[in-house]
Amino acid sequence: MPGVAITDVPGIRVGHWTDATARTGCTVVLLPDEGAVAGVDVRGPAPGTRETDLLEPGRLVERVHAICLCGGSAFGLGVADGVMRFLREREVGLPVGPVRVPLVPAAVVFDLGTGDAVWPGPDEGYAACNAASAAPPAEGRVGAGTGATVGKLLGPERSSPGGVGTASVRLPSGAVVGAVAVVNALGDVYGRDGRLVAGARAESGDLVASWPVLLDAGRAQPPPAGASTTIAVVATDARLDKAGCRRLAQAAHDGLALAVRPAHTLYDGDTVFAVSAGEAEADPISLGVAAAEAMWRAIERAVAGD
Repeated sequence: MPGVAITDVPGIRVGHWTDATARTGCTVVLLPDEGAVAGVDVRGPAPGTRETDLLEPGRLVERVHAICLCGGSAFGLGVADGVMRFLREREVGLPVGPVRVPLVPAAVVFDLGTGDAVWPGPDEGYAACNAASAAPPAEGRVGAGTGATVGKLLGPERSSPGGVGTASVRLPSGAVVGAVAVVNALGDVYGRDGRLVAGARAESGDLVASWPVLLDAGRAQPPPAGASTTIAVVATDARLDKAGCRRLAQAAHDGLALAVRPAHTLYDGDTVFAVSAGEAEADPISLGVAAAEAMWRAIERAVAGD
């Protein structure tokens, strides 16, 4: 059954900070105070990330406390410092001796060529935390998706606006899987009905499917490596360990590849985090299908206002 947002998963809150003039921003996913088991799957060859090694199965720490999705390329990773400060002030984090250390993985998109060459930092991350709530978050050109674009395969000047989208799926068992995605992809975006909904444009301004154009032409006009990516968080209230969270992130990439064509290119840094924030029971195959479905829906909604 389709749902509304990643915040349909109990304990998940989302907040944005947006600079519409400079066309950049950040989006913070706050997890329950006790943290959530987390994993990650990085498919793109050009990622910008923080604390992803921590999420590998076999690492000591099981739970993280927030995840940041940021504009500003590598500069934007500083957003996580503000999120750590917000959580530290509320005594949320991993107990280490006399202090609590919040664990905050992050990933970025490159938006420095869309607006002004500025980026969010710690204060903006803190502000996004203050704005976070369990209500469905705003979608489109907000937060980390403010300066996002999609469909750059025929040249950046012929791209379409990207953005932030969110969706959820509830399984018959009662378990919920939700996703929030920041879509700044090199490829085009296709809806669940198979229709091209955002991407490269012809000189007339009409959408044109770049995939067959590339097959005919044999070459693309991509931006520099690292200038495109889709980053996302998938959350569930089903009980998973770190290996299970990684498999959930892998399944969500199926939805990414169905929505974005082509995905995982040399010029993308596609990264999906997955978190388990509950004890519900769920069939792992159905859970994976729900993750792919939620991701596809979230990506489609991110560009729905184009």
